[in-house]
Amino acid sequence: MTARADDLGLGAWLRDPGTVVRRDVGLPLGDPVPEAIVAASETPGAPTEWEPHAHPVDELVWVRGGTMTSRIGNRLFTVPAGFGLWLPAGTVHGGRVTAGAELHYAFFALGRVPAGFGGPALVVITPLLEALLVRLTRADLDPAARERTEAVVFDVLVPAERQFALELPGDPRIDAIAEALLADPADKRGLEEWAEHLGASDRTISRAFRTATGLSFAQWRQALRVHRALAMLAEGADVRDVAERLGYAQPSTFIAAFRRVLKVTPGALAKRG
Repeated sequence: MTARADDLGLGAWLRDPGTVVRRDVGLPLGDPVPEAIVAASETPGAPTEWEPHAHPVDELVWVRGGTMTSRIGNRLFTVPAGFGLWLPAGTVHGGRVTAGAELHYAFFALGRVPAGFGGPALVVITPLLEALLVRLTRADLDPAARERTEAVVFDVLVPAERQFALELPGDPRIDAIAEALLADPADKRGLEEWAEHLGASDRTISRAFRTATGLSFAQWRQALRVHRALAMLAEGADVRDVAERLGYAQPSTFIAAFRRVLKVTPGALAKRG
């Protein structure tokens, strides 16, 4: 069985038209996992969202040909092609994938956690790791071959050097700002306008963002826009269109912001994926 929760914390993300909402990704071969690793995949035909839920075992999930976004408490993870997300057993999470993305997931038996994982974490899905996990989806693997494949997975599965998660404020003084920007990242209102709208000082708002997220208001909004840009680019939008839809005056300004946050340009990240 899978555990569920009714709330992930702050607000709700913008739901695309035609989104299919599902309860969770069930364990493919029963519960608990019968082998050390059970892997499976599917290709949703439409943008798909999973309600908040948790699994009794550890999970690794990744996509090809699209982007996955996951909400874990007050953190927002955006996982582009070439990366995966490690979810420890019991982690309440909701997720969504872009239309047409290949969704892959692997469940790990209790007590078989790879070294280096202490919580949710991004993972680089190298060609070797992906080939091993895809191999484990085969029903005709004999026990010895499966055991050898699983052993190599445990050797090569490690957290990514750079972890990219957006901290959501969870502060009632500024939650309205975060919710508005989650719904419309192109919202151009600055600190003074928000202060007037909320009846607070711009200094209070600025201090609240720093305390809750470690970023200034401008930095947090920029990071949120990059999260949204990853999904838009994965859906086939070009850089100019993404820049315009996210409120940037010029594509070059968007590219510079993207690079500041991810340390790579949109083009280079697409090639890597």
